[in-house]
Amino acid sequence: MTPFKYLFVFCSLLIFFSFTVNKSLAISIPEEKKVAKKFMKMIQEKQMILNDPIAAHMVTQVGNHILTFLPPQPFDYSFYIVDDDVFNAFASPGANIFVYRGLITSLDSIDELAGIIGHEIAHAVSRHVSESIDRSKFITIGSMAGVLAGAIIGSKSGGDAGVTVIKGSVAVGHTAMLAFTRENETEADEKGIMLLKRSCFAPEGLLSGLLKIRAADYRGVEGIPDYVKTHPGTGQRIAHVETILAGYTPPEDKAKCNEDFRFDMVKYRLLGLYADIEPTFNQLTTQLNKNFTSDEAADEAAIHYGMGLIYARKFMRKKALSHLKKALAINIFDPMVLLEMGRIYLQNKEPEKALNVLKGIEQDQVLGLAAKFHQANAHLELRNLSKAKNLFNTVINKEPRLYPKAYYNLANIMSLEKNPGLSHYYLGVYYAEIKNNKNAIIHLNKALETLRNETKIKKAKKLLDRLKKQAATKERKKL
Repeated sequence: MTPFKYLFVFCSLLIFFSFTVNKSLAISIPEEKKVAKKFMKMIQEKQMILNDPIAAHMVTQVGNHILTFLPPQPFDYSFYIVDDDVFNAFASPGANIFVYRGLITSLDSIDELAGIIGHEIAHAVSRHVSESIDRSKFITIGSMAGVLAGAIIGSKSGGDAGVTVIKGSVAVGHTAMLAFTRENETEADEKGIMLLKRSCFAPEGLLSGLLKIRAADYRGVEGIPDYVKTHPGTGQRIAHVETILAGYTPPEDKAKCNEDFRFDMVKYRLLGLYADIEPTFNQLTTQLNKNFTSDEAADEAAIHYGMGLIYARKFMRKKALSHLKKALAINIFDPMVLLEMGRIYLQNKEPEKALNVLKGIEQDQVLGLAAKFHQANAHLELRNLSKAKNLFNTVINKEPRLYPKAYYNLANIMSLEKNPGLSHYYLGVYYAEIKNNKNAIIHLNKALETLRNETKIKKAKKLLDRLKKQAATKERKKL
């Protein structure tokens, strides 16, 4: 296991569903939705979510598969990755389930990840968070959302920011009301195993996850509120889960996994693209020094993939491409590898090579949009402005928040085409997307001086009005 700092909240702050639990013990669905809306707004404003489409797809597919074994629920589940190295997972009000990047990179299999997600879903089904929130229902909805958001913000920032959010929302002493009991944990373990036994995942993954909790290093989490970092009775839970799984054999009708979740490739992608560079480089170097057997070829490919991504971040692109080619030699035509090769060829000012490797994955369900974004950049580099413009617009129409740089590059194209109004408009939208509201307002005002497109004028005015209201609200809060 890598020497990251660890925090594991296997089960805190959980969502509210109806399933074998007395509804009178929980807050109402409309109340929960209000808390969830405020909570998610705070998280999004702090840019806590890792917008990696490949990793997000894996987590969502795991969660959605487990959900198929539940009756209809009152909320739509959503799954997110928090961009931090801590060993953490939880579900928040309104069916928003979070796993941390550090959790995924510290696990060893898709079954362990599924065990953790299944446990969180079981907490949700049991309505444990609703019961906890109901004990604190005298606290305002906005304050409760602040308490919940502070948990995530605090873990990512080392504690100070999260504690500030909580202190500004509700007395710290009240947060103890949100703690889960050992009975909650036992119930979630039992229901989680029940779901996992029906799913295509091995229920033993939950046990492996619990063992990793017990072995986890809790250094550096002093700033996290007690109700977040408390994980009652891990030792007893391990013994209980071992008892439940004793003699277990998969039934003949157990579901089959119809999708290759590519856990190892996603794990090393997260390490290569987002983890601290030097510790990860040392870790992967050590792993590559071993002699791989033929049965371990997939592991070797994933590690080469991660190493290639690390070298790219070290601006050593020749070595980056060398490792990616080694991965590709093992996993022929692997779209995840081809995507990153295309991106690095672009960084290396080789747009033609980038287009060649990206062409084969532009129709991929998960990677296709990222491939189109990189293709657009390649065409822009080659001054194929019409093709670049069409591709950037395709990306924006489908996933604008994942690729804000598309707006910036469209601004460059408009500048090259001598269209200052649209150039300033796209710059304004770009800066708004990256939360640089001051520059966004400047460029949107300049855009309105020369824009002729009525649709763009209306959009610019609407966005400008929203940004000015946000700025005014921020100023009032300072007073």
